[in-house]
Order: sequence, then C-alpha cells, then structure tokens
Amino acid sequence: MLKLAPILLAIGYALVMYRFSAWNTKRTLDARSTVLADPVMEKLNKDMARALDLDRIRVHIYEIDPINGLAAPDGRIFITRGFFNKYKAGDVTADEMASVVAHELGHVALGHSRRRMIDFSGQNAIRVILASVLGRFIPFIGVWLANILTSMLAARLSRQDEYEADEYASALLTKSGIGTGPQKSLFLKLDSLTNGIGGATPAWLLSHPKTAERIAAIEANEAKWGVAGPAG
Repeated sequence: MLKLAPILLAIGYALVMYRFSAWNTKRTLDARSTVLADPVMEKLNKDMARALDLDRIRVHIYEIDPINGLAAPDGRIFITRGFFNKYKAGDVTADEMASVVAHELGHVALGHSRRRMIDFSGQNAIRVILASVLGRFIPFIGVWLANILTSMLAARLSRQDEYEADEYASALLTKSGIGTGPQKSLFLKLDSLTNGIGGATPAWLLSHPKTAERIAAIEANEAKWGVAGPAG
C-alpha cells in the first residue's frame, strides 16, 4: 500500500488541479473579457454560423496584449485584445481573423479545449509519478528527465490537436465561402506578428507545428477535397 501512495497522491492532485484550473480559467475570462462588437467580423461570423446551422457565433475579446486566440473549456471563443488591435491597425485582415475563430471553433467541436484541461492535470500527475520513480534509480537527474518526457508528451498531443483544428477550420472556411487563403496567409504573418516566439525551440517541443508543415497539411486537404486554394 505504501508503494502505491505516491501514485494515489498524484491522481488526487490531478483531480484537484483540474477542478481548480477550470474554475480559475472561467473566473479570469469572465473578469477580463467583453463581447466582440465589430460589424465586419460579425458578418463573417454569421457566414460561418450559417454553414454550421447555428443562429450565431459569439466571440469575446480577452483583454490581454499577447497575440492569440483561445477556446475555453466551456465552449466560448476568445480573441486577445493584442490580436484585435493588429486587425484594427490593418496588419491582419478580417478574413484572417475569421480563420482564427474557425480554428478555435475546431478545438471546441473536436473536444480539445476540455480535454486539454484534463491532459494538463494528468500530465502533472505523470510528472510527479515519473519524478518519484526515476529519482530512485537515477538520482539528481530523475526529476529533470521526468520534466523533459512529460513536456515532449504534451507538445506532441498539442501539435496533433492543432492539425485537427486546422483541418476543421479549412472545411468551415471553404463551406462558408471565405476560403482557406486567409488561413494560410495568416500563418505566414504569425512569426513577425509574435516576434518569432518559439523559433529557436526544437520542433518536438513546440506546442504548435511549423508554419510550412501547417500550410502543407491544408493544401493536402484541399487536394483531397478537390478544392482550389487561393493564395491569400
């Protein structure tokens, strides 16, 4: 029983962290967000809503500076204020912003948002278990190795989610008449918009696939679906 104690504690820790993370995420988003009110983006959101047989796609502005979009575990879609400011400044087009919304809708529809919260808690539990086990056999570097292994696992799961959300977005953008051109052109802008964050990180540790790989995957889907993909 004593040998199982670290594992049971890790599982209990994961459950507590999941509950806390879900509560804290909702509380933070509620306190720091407003409903998007932009007529051009609203029209594009309505086009996508019709393609999905929905009355409306509600998008929120999350009041933080980093450039990002996110899908909350409760299904809400957010664009950060920093990203929205780039759109208002003309650095990003309305169609490109629509591709972000479509991508985040993919995360919701495919269950990624909720599962990521569970995965995060589970990975913390795995990290604790691995650190405990490896620490016995490989003193000093066991904890470091446990962190590396769990980070690799998290990055691989995240990259797969991104490819799936990209595919969902491509299908939705095509069906709604927007097309995949803005999706691809935005990917080409992201490095400069975010100042090249992640550029020096090994590919197997990146939470998002490389830009060229994402565009290649979109174009492979276009060929498979028989869709002509505009340049942007």
